[in-house]
Amino acid sequence: MPGKPHTVSDVMTRTVAAIGRDAPFKDVVTLMEERKVSALPVLEGEGRVIGVVSEADLLPKEEFRDSDPDRFVQRQRLDDLAKAGALTAEELMSTPAVTVHPNATLAQAARIMARRKVKRLPVVDAEGMLEGVVSRSDLLKVFLRGDEELAAEVRHEVVDRLFPLSADHIQVEVTEGVVTLTGWVDDDGAAGVAQRLARAVEGVVDVRCCLVPASARSKP
Repeated sequence: MPGKPHTVSDVMTRTVAAIGRDAPFKDVVTLMEERKVSALPVLEGEGRVIGVVSEADLLPKEEFRDSDPDRFVQRQRLDDLAKAGALTAEELMSTPAVTVHPNATLAQAARIMARRKVKRLPVVDAEGMLEGVVSRSDLLKVFLRGDEELAAEVRHEVVDRLFPLSADHIQVEVTEGVVTLTGWVDDDGAAGVAQRLARAVEGVVDVRCCLVPASARSKP
């Protein structure tokens, strides 16, 4: 019942640092340092994402710089040893790239990041062309919404729709992102629904539901 959820396109960074597949190792490191990012999309053609180079892809070159791994390590770390000898972005990159579409919800993007253990996701269209990048910090921007804005959305999208006949008897207060619902409702079970829907409003930190059934108000 809450309004249309925010999508990746609402919070993503549209001006993106990216590299071509033939970019030399040192150029990759230099661009990461200059742009203060932990990963770079690797592009080919007109901007199709074919992989991602992250700091983790660069570290094997330093890790194995002065070591001579035994056969056991070689068998266990084949990919890392290959990256230790990499000279270009194409040899370094992880592929296929873990990406997200611009119309994905923030919750969907967060789940992808958590499951794939990445900090940034290239945002691509249906053809795989780069449109932007979304980071963990971008997904947290919804928590910057003001208390008044959150109160208005909870009032309009939850209270007014769920309780059209008793909305005037319900108060919505928001302090530091915490929603407090007070008042009375006709349906005892509806209080739990209201709490769940209010918590689903993006930017809400928590919900304190103090709604009581109308029948309880008449008891001594």
